[in-house]
Amino acid sequence: MPAAEAEALARRLHREAFIVDAHTDALLDALSGRDLLEWGERGHVDVPRLLEAGVTLQVFALWAPPAGGPAGFLPHALRLAAHFWRVVERSEGRLRPVLTKSDLDGLEPGSGVVGGLLSIEGGEILHGHLDMVDVFHRLGVRALGLTWNHRNQLADGCLDAEAGGGLTRFGREVVTACQERGWVLDVSHLSERGFWDLMEVARGPVIASHSNAYAVHPHPRNLRDEQLVALAQKGGVVGLNFCPDFLTQEERCSSQDLVRHALHMAEVVGPEHIGLGSDFDGITRTPEDLPDVASLPRLTEAFLQAGFSEEETRGILGGNFRRVYHSVLPTA
Repeated sequence: MPAAEAEALARRLHREAFIVDAHTDALLDALSGRDLLEWGERGHVDVPRLLEAGVTLQVFALWAPPAGGPAGFLPHALRLAAHFWRVVERSEGRLRPVLTKSDLDGLEPGSGVVGGLLSIEGGEILHGHLDMVDVFHRLGVRALGLTWNHRNQLADGCLDAEAGGGLTRFGREVVTACQERGWVLDVSHLSERGFWDLMEVARGPVIASHSNAYAVHPHPRNLRDEQLVALAQKGGVVGLNFCPDFLTQEERCSSQDLVRHALHMAEVVGPEHIGLGSDFDGITRTPEDLPDVASLPRLTEAFLQAGFSEEETRGILGGNFRRVYHSVLPTA
C-alpha cells in the first residue's frame, strides 16, 4: 500500500474508532495548578488534547503519593475526586462522567465529548475500611488497582520482591465488595502472588490498565506470558504503558517499542486482549514520537504498518477495553 494511502487509512480509522486510554495521572498534575480545560504546554493530557486525539473514554487515576504518609492518602484522593467533578461541571458537557453501562453506551467517537471514569490506584486510599468502597462509589469511582508499588492493607505491590505476599483477608473482602458494585479490578502494580490470588477469586474480567510484556522487557512492572494467558482467560485486557523504562532498555524509545510489546502479546493471547494505558502525566519521559495524547494518531499508523488489521487496530485503540468496561460496570 502506498505511503499516502496508508496514512489516509490510519487517519480514517483513528477518527472512527472508540478510543480508550485506561490510565492517566492528569488529575494529580492538575492539583498543581494546570487547568484541564485548556490546551496546555505543560503535561500530557487535558480535555482539548483528548478531543483532538479522538479519545472517547479516559480513565483518571486517584493516586496518593507515599511522601504524604498514611494520614495523607485519603484526603489526597478525595481532593482529586473533587477536582474531577469541578472540571466536569466547568466543561460545558465536553467531559462526561461514566458511571454505568448506559453512560458508556452514550459515548460516540467524534461527538466533541470525552467520557471520564475514575479509578483508585492503590488500595491504601481506603484506609483499611471496607465502607470506603461505598464512599468512593458514590464519588464516581468504578475501578480499583489494588496496590501501587508497595504493600498496603490489601496486598503486596510488585516491588515487594522479598516479601512477595498475595491478597490479605481484607483485600479479598474489598475484591468482593468491588465486584458487587460493578467495579473493574486492575492488576497493574500488584505482586505476582497477588496477581494469582486475584485470578482465583475474581468472578469476571480483570484488567492490567498500564503494563507491558515481561518477555519483551524484563521489568517488574510488566506481566509474564503465563500472567497474560491467565488474564486473557478471564476475558481481560492489558493496556500498553508508554513509559520508556517499561518498554526498552535502550536510551531512545518510540512507538515502535509499543508495537513490539503489542506484537508479542498478540502472539501469546491474541490482539483482542490488548489496549492502551498510556500512564501520561504519571511518567517523566514518553516515547519520542508520542509526546502527549494528541500524538495518538501516530500509534494507529504504527499498528497498521506492523500488520494489525483494521479490526484488530480498532480493538487495541479502545474496543477491547470498551468490551470489558461494558461487561463489568453497573446497569444503574
